[in-house]
Amino acid sequence: MLETIHAGKTASISEFKKNPQALIDAAHGESIALLNRNKTTAYIVSPEIYERLLEIAEDIELGKIFEERKHEMDDAIEINIDEL
Repeated sequence: MLETIHAGKTASISEFKKNPQALIDAAHGESIALLNRNKTTAYIVSPEIYERLLEIAEDIELGKIFEERKHEMDDAIEINIDEL
């Protein structure tokens, strides 16, 4: 069975267990696909990439909330902030 690997670097679980930090350092910030018996079991990503993924997921969730609620704008009353 063919599998797509979404990382430029790969390492086995055994390699990772030997010295995780050395493996991360050797990747120089690139994502690493961890393989177990030639199947991807996990990805290691930098903190920056992980934070960006969380931001994207939050943006998607907020977009869904907007889509669910945008019909409520028909009942909204427009006001001027200075009049409050």
